[in-house]
Amino acid sequence: MPSAPPLTVRDSRDSDLPAIAAIYGHWVVHGFASFELEPPGVEEMARRRRALLEAGYPWLVAEGERDAVLGYAYAGPYRTRPAYRFAVENSVYVAPEVAGARRGVGRALLAALIARCEAAGFRQMVAVIGDSGNAASIGLHARCGFARAGLLPAVGWKHGRWVDSVLMARALGEGSATPPPDGR
Repeated sequence: MPSAPPLTVRDSRDSDLPAIAAIYGHWVVHGFASFELEPPGVEEMARRRRALLEAGYPWLVAEGERDAVLGYAYAGPYRTRPAYRFAVENSVYVAPEVAGARRGVGRALLAALIARCEAAGFRQMVAVIGDSGNAASIGLHARCGFARAGLLPAVGWKHGRWVDSVLMARALGEGSATPPPDGR
């Protein structure tokens, strides 16, 4: 059996935005991972990315052969109230042509995102997974140390049916074992 082509996870660049928008747009139109109904364009994706980067959050891409973007992942605030400042919410999207191929794109992205968020001092990562039937995403998060934290049944309506959200969480770094550095 031939080995899988090389995979590199790196910080995203402006030049990645068309591929990022195409990947996300596919899942908006054809899936339940996002509760958006219309895919945002490249300019809107650029605005979203810029806002998170300026706030100090990571936004990564997985790159394959010939510099093809195979997926992307980012973290952002879990909630905006100050008490949540040590918690992040993650998002991971894999290009449709490699989804289900078990090339490790999602796992490489999520592992790198976890490491980056730990290094930045975050203590908790939350996944809000669209569709309780999304076995691939639920399994990916479980393999990366997430535990199921809850279910929001029928919280969205998309593609002619009610869609659940599965909540999963994992500690980062010392998690809740110690107070945050500022003690507040």
